[in-house]
Amino acid sequence: MKINAAHGGGGKLMNRLIHDIFEKHFANETLSAMEDAAVLNLPAGKIAFTTDSFVVTPLFFPSGDIGKLAVCGTVNDLLMRGAIPKYLTAGFILEDGLDTETLEQVAASMKQAADEAGVQIVAGDTKVIDGKGGLYINTAGIGLVETSLNVSVHRAEAGDVVLLSGFLGNHHASIQSGRLGIENKIQSDCAPLNDMVLGLLKAGVEVHTLRDITRGGLASVLNEIAEGSGVCIGLDGGLILADAEVQGFCDILGLDPLYMGNEGKLVAMVPERDAQKALSVLHNARYGENAQRIGKVSACEKPIVTIRTRAGGTRRIDTLQGEGLPRIC
Repeated sequence: MKINAAHGGGGKLMNRLIHDIFEKHFANETLSAMEDAAVLNLPAGKIAFTTDSFVVTPLFFPSGDIGKLAVCGTVNDLLMRGAIPKYLTAGFILEDGLDTETLEQVAASMKQAADEAGVQIVAGDTKVIDGKGGLYINTAGIGLVETSLNVSVHRAEAGDVVLLSGFLGNHHASIQSGRLGIENKIQSDCAPLNDMVLGLLKAGVEVHTLRDITRGGLASVLNEIAEGSGVCIGLDGGLILADAEVQGFCDILGLDPLYMGNEGKLVAMVPERDAQKALSVLHNARYGENAQRIGKVSACEKPIVTIRTRAGGTRRIDTLQGEGLPRIC
């Protein structure tokens, strides 16, 4: 069946769409009540709250789709403040002509990702607009902040070690390969990072800063942290930042892994005394087997990010200029 304007009109077709696809996959006591707002039980204390929108093309890519991306992206934003993700909302903008089979596949993917991340989708909305069968998703998320740590881009300190959770560029390369019709085995790294972040907090690591590395890549993220914390960040020379296949893809197209988008990688700043413990936690967490120590934070008058060159000098790494790859998430 194709989506048409009546699916957004508030009548029988809309009700059937909600019950046959969204409630079928997202059913829980809160959502199934079908009220205008979800009433949630939250303990006293701090919560983290975030929202994001997803417009990726193509909708489906190796090892993921827009549904998985919507859940993982929102969950990871909560985790980067040290919060335990609990609840999501999902708003769907459907273009006229979208196959309901496609929508159901996306909903099933969202459910699977939500189950892995330990969250419930408790409210949602659907709108139908003119178009050519496209699909866009807006999500909002609530997480519980149970740690006493203030995990923030403003908390990196001189002496901190910079840890990277894995190789860079897989999501960017996967999306671009699909658009260019390039055949390879590159898979998106789209994933929820609960195991890594909650593992660090449970192990008692004094985490100062966490950021997921999405659009703009590691270079842009590190510059945001340097500016936010008023520090300099120096990366080690000779780093292997991408796996062999992504690096080969970069060499062909002239891309730099430092500026490529990801959807399942994070960077962490922790004190030197906790660095080895933190690295061990990441190595033993799901999706963290390729984690590595990549640099150090230092005091300085003007925030800057640099990397050591093979010749022994240093090169400045600036924020991404322009658009690296549009509609990657």
